[in-house]
Amino acid sequence: MTLTVEEFKDEIAGALRHYEKFVICIDKTPEDFLRSLQSLLKKAITAYEDRGPGLRHGLALDRHVTIMLSQTDDTDRPLCGIYFNLHSPYRRQAEAAGSSQRR
Repeated sequence: MTLTVEEFKDEIAGALRHYEKFVICIDKTPEDFLRSLQSLLKKAITAYEDRGPGLRHGLALDRHVTIMLSQTDDTDRPLCGIYFNLHSPYRRQAEAAGSSQRR
């Protein structure tokens, strides 16, 4: 079975709705986020299809999103989980300032 990004359009639409409503992201517009989701989903599909024997998942992630495809025992189509990673562009700045103050 060959999977495509289009097969997960409902999951992508749900993630986009939540992104636009709840996620504050300084460096990605909703259009950029959609392109990222599509790219990550392609990578997750490749990881899922190329997984080794006994493995049940395909993962792809960036700083903002993790996509996991999980094999099920009921259907040929894997479950698709899209998770928002908590990330702050200010964290590194705060850590660097804190470490320089300790010296």
